Amino acid sequence: MPATIYLHWAATSYSWVRSGLYHTIIGGDGRLRRLHAYSIDLPAHTWRRNSNAVALSCACMGGRPDPWTLPPTEAQLEALCREAAQVARSWGWGAADIGIERVMTHAEAASNRDGQWMHENYGPVIWGGTGERWDFLQLTRNGPPTGGDQLRQRIRSVLAAPQLPPELPLQSSEAALVFRRAATMPARGQELAVEIDAAGSSWALAAELLALYEIPYAWEASRRRILVGSLDVVPSFREDQVQPSVGWPLFEMTLQSGNAPVILRGILRENRAWCRVLEFAEEFGISVTFDPFVLLERRGG
Repeated sequence: MPATIYLHWAATSYSWVRSGLYHTIIGGDGRLRRLHAYSIDLPAHTWRRNSNAVALSCACMGGRPDPWTLPPTEAQLEALCREAAQVARSWGWGAADIGIERVMTHAEAASNRDGQWMHENYGPVIWGGTGERWDFLQLTRNGPPTGGDQLRQRIRSVLAAPQLPPELPLQSSEAALVFRRAATMPARGQELAVEIDAAGSSWALAAELLALYEIPYAWEASRRRILVGSLDVVPSFREDQVQPSVGWPLFEMTLQSGNAPVILRGILRENRAWCRVLEFAEEFGISVTFDPFVLLERRGG
């Protein structure tokens, strides 16, 4: 199948997170929970349409018995469309490419609205389906059944808007990441060059950290990701993972095997990948001490 982006809701609470189903889950506050690399296929998000596809899902519509007691929030819809636009841009798509053949809601996919008859119609009843899946048929209670069209138009608007210079932090954003000074810190008996941000967190070049701990890796510039060859890493989901609101281009560090779960996210600064030192240590099982902050050996667990 051609590359496709599928837009879902999870029929859950706003805080729900579970790996294995969707590439990214968007919480009620609009925060992105990137769980899997976009370059790999997940097996079960959109029936018979899981190949060469990315699944984005809003954690919402889980009200019982009325789903609309937990509707999609505006923060979720904004984040959903911006993330879909980012994926589209990474594939070389522009605003004119965003049609139902490339970006679909689960309601539309379930009803084969793209003209590809992949399965029986299990979509909305008003489209002749069984009503099993109706994700984003509407964006609001009693709204028009044009949710897919509305979302695609919002994605086109994001793609059509001029982009900020890629290396310029958004100084106007409260969440913007600003670096204050350069420093060094002891790491496995060596001096590691770091940058200290306004919140006091230490950042280092991801390549230097990986080399320091002899962890094999490969950099994929086209996908802005580092593939890590280590077999003894079990990525954890972090509520404080780096968000696009920091104002820098992001990269991901993922495992090379299995479903390529995301280990961590960092930023691209001067065309080099930087990550938070403490987050790197926690994800790779590296012992640390504080006051002063020192990286020790990689012990695991």
